[in-house]
Amino acid sequence: MAERMVEVDGVELCTETFGDPAAPPVLLVMGTGASMLWWEDGFCRLVAEGGRFVIRYDHRDTGRSVTYEPGRPGYTATDLVRDAAGVLDTYEVPAAHVVGVSAGGALAQLLALGHADRVRSLVLISTSAAVPGDRELPPPTAEFIRFVAAPPVGQPDADALVERQVAYARVLAGGRRPFDGTAARTLVRRDIERAHDFDAARNHDSLPDGDPPQAPLSSIAVPTLVIHGTADPMFPLLHGEALAEQIPGAELLTLRDAGHGIERADWATVVPAILRHTATGNGVGGS
Repeated sequence: MAERMVEVDGVELCTETFGDPAAPPVLLVMGTGASMLWWEDGFCRLVAEGGRFVIRYDHRDTGRSVTYEPGRPGYTATDLVRDAAGVLDTYEVPAAHVVGVSAGGALAQLLALGHADRVRSLVLISTSAAVPGDRELPPPTAEFIRFVAAPPVGQPDADALVERQVAYARVLAGGRRPFDGTAARTLVRRDIERAHDFDAARNHDSLPDGDPPQAPLSSIAVPTLVIHGTADPMFPLLHGEALAEQIPGAELLTLRDAGHGIERADWATVVPAILRHTATGNGVGGS
């Protein structure tokens, strides 16, 4: 379907849907700083073809959604959680299965904690606990830290910006599998060309928390599936394991040698797992 601009709490967000609106709804929440394009079209179609109504959207300051001056976002992480609920409102969806990746997984957790009636189930991919816990977790890998700590040299032109984003995608991939630089470059170019102001996405790096819920993860009562790659450089596997332990009844699906995010090579595993989880509410082992 075509993209649709919607208004949520007075701001415009860009959305897109796949599949039959009468089917069980699945809301896809991408990581902060990333537009909905990172839920690739082919992935969305596969989920929709499995009998789901798929909704994806651009966060504020990404893609075609409302854009703020770089360094002056004027909103909080709590507002991003409310945006997710607001997108459901615009499609007249009382509650959805919520699938979040990276920081989008944290937003999904906060949605379940603060707006439990809007969430049928959770799928948390390449993420970590959204609220403090008492377990010490490993930091990102040294390679990841070096990359994000290195500032860009000067003001990059369009080609240099593309190559830096591709290099970042390569680091996130974890280094244990072949990296498809051509596919990454195509997606990055499309993302940059589509954005109102690609630099504005950096606002997500310094957002204040706002007013997050104070409830522990143990209070999440919806069926939860945690999916995590064994080569994730941002959140090493122990983050996913700890998350699955803290949420009652959560199941953990590990992806061998997968990095951060959803790689095309894992669609054949991840899509059926999501479909089973959202069909039965009983996770990967459901029938």
